[in-house]
Amino acid sequence: MAINLQKGQTIDLRKNDRGESVYDLSKVTIGLGWDVRKQGGFFGKIFNKEAEYDLDAVAFLLDGSGKVANLGRTVQTNDGRQMGLYQGDVVFFNSMQHPSGNVWLTGDNRTGAGDGDDEQIIVKLDQLDQSYQKIVFLVTIYQGRTNNQHFGMIENAFIRAVDATGKEITKYSLSGDSSMNGMCAMVFAEAYRHNGDWKFRAVGEPHNTDNFIDILRQQYSYSN
Repeated sequence: MAINLQKGQTIDLRKNDRGESVYDLSKVTIGLGWDVRKQGGFFGKIFNKEAEYDLDAVAFLLDGSGKVANLGRTVQTNDGRQMGLYQGDVVFFNSMQHPSGNVWLTGDNRTGAGDGDDEQIIVKLDQLDQSYQKIVFLVTIYQGRTNNQHFGMIENAFIRAVDATGKEITKYSLSGDSSMNGMCAMVFAEAYRHNGDWKFRAVGEPHNTDNFIDILRQQYSYSN
């Protein structure tokens, strides 16, 4: 049975709640899900469908100092824009696969519609180079500040870890957390090495910004 984590709680990804090593970490799926809170009343029913919340899953791969060592490179897109952080140790919607091939984002869900995971980051934990000691998983609301959207408007937000066989290891829910009001980004959880094993910790750390680069600069960059 999967463990339902509380904020700050840690579990060993290799073991279940009885301490048995039953999980296959050759591929771990980190699934993120959410629903938009439905507005009440007549006008809410009319206009609710027009509200679109684009939540983005992001992963930072950190070294032993807790920093992103490779910030990637800047490339020019087809429309002439400059795009940074490409093919570095940050996996996000503009750089969906890590250069090692062991971490990737499956897609960009822009509405949160449907049941189950809305976005997934897949990690081959057992194949990650030892230089990577931690993976931090974040979620941001794209243009949340501009659109006056925040996590207080989101329902059924969760992060879960599923092993290579499809077995759910753990799940962490943020539903009904009033501290999310006004917050447009969140460090959701982290996986980290400890004594040769991988552990998973529910973080739930909210941020005002809607741009994960702000969090990268403040906490996880050597240049801060």
